[in-house]
Amino acid sequence: MQKVLCVFGTRPDAIKMAPVVLELKRRPDQFTVHVAVTGQHREMLDQVLSVFAIRPDFDLDIMTQGQTLAQVTTRALNGLDPILASEQPDWVLAQGDTTTTFVAALAAFYHQAKFGHVEAGLRTGNPYDPFPEEMNRLLTTRLATLHFPPTPEAASNLRADGVGESAIVLTGNTVIDALLDVAAKPYTPADPVLRDILDDPRRMILVTTHRRENWGEPMARIGRAVLHLVDAFPDTVAVVPWHRNPIVRNALRPLLDGHPRVRLIEPQDYVPFVKLEGKATLILTDSGGVQEEAPSLGKPVLVLRETTERPEGVAVGTAKLVGTDTDLIVSEAARLLSDPAAYAAQSRAVSPYGDGQAARRIAEALAPAGTAPTPGRTAPTPGPSLHPAAEALRAGAASGRGESEVGLLSPSPFPKGEGPGVGAVLPGASASFGPEANP
Repeated sequence: MQKVLCVFGTRPDAIKMAPVVLELKRRPDQFTVHVAVTGQHREMLDQVLSVFAIRPDFDLDIMTQGQTLAQVTTRALNGLDPILASEQPDWVLAQGDTTTTFVAALAAFYHQAKFGHVEAGLRTGNPYDPFPEEMNRLLTTRLATLHFPPTPEAASNLRADGVGESAIVLTGNTVIDALLDVAAKPYTPADPVLRDILDDPRRMILVTTHRRENWGEPMARIGRAVLHLVDAFPDTVAVVPWHRNPIVRNALRPLLDGHPRVRLIEPQDYVPFVKLEGKATLILTDSGGVQEEAPSLGKPVLVLRETTERPEGVAVGTAKLVGTDTDLIVSEAARLLSDPAAYAAQSRAVSPYGDGQAARRIAEALAPAGTAPTPGRTAPTPGPSLHPAAEALRAGAASGRGESEVGLLSPSPFPKGEGPGVGAVLPGASASFGPEANP
């Protein structure tokens, strides 16, 4: 029996760790599982915990108004220290690149507990971009016992850093586990604003921007690009779930507030946000998680950053780096909104980030020696794949079956023979997208 402490603090952490927590708890003969949250994102973290029905055993609630990175680090470390002293876990697990993750690894080291790093090996090569996340990754790698890279490229980065092969377990990304579970479920929004957005037949650009390196003028350039696009394409609306940080809102409000085809809405819970991703024609984002999710939904992404630690999407053509240059954002988005061939090429629903089996692989790697795998829970080798729902759509189209038999399947928005034809999309995601859609 292995005693495991799962630690997370932000909304993205919670989304990506939830499948791991749930998988470990499905194996009570192998694991005793406790959850500690730092509360690095308070309200947004609580939303995700509710979606996945996870109740933390320990809640540090570290956030206070205006605190520095140093204060976040020390408060999280001081909070985790007595928990590790009392619980004495065999393993501490955390994911990604947040300050919570680095601190969890450091606390595990201080207590000589083994540390497993979920989503290990992501790199930009610039220690200050993103800041402080890139350095958090590098430091966490030095402290980890087992590394769970989501992609072969991330595994290669770990080898280049001197990590031994026996400490690397290629898993795929747990965000795909969470995404495919949520996207396949029916959803009726209670919020009339969200219901109106999801029912709107017009094309939709989904915009998310919040990263520290984009604060100020870079974010204003993003706002100007959004304004140019909605003015240039009258059949298109922009939906901006804007971060509650006043720095973000002060940059975007003067440019976008009041425009009849720009919807500035509050940050969404995880489930409605996934539904917005599925509805979107095009996504503009500086979020790492959205870069990972969009390819599984067949959505082109323009990445509002100068670098990305997720180059796999760029490599397979589902994402493109555009930074925060207004003209470049506008030209690339306009190309996708007006050129059916360009849109078809970038909206391939083949995810390089995993197949929905990552949490199972992590659990198998942590299972005590000599224990049998949970019956019926085998997992194929990770790699680019279509979700079964997408496979069903293509199979249904080939056989002539209707949408009631295979899932959501909308007509192509393009003239016959010109556009992408049948899209490979998940239930709840619209296949009616791209140039000339819903004029």
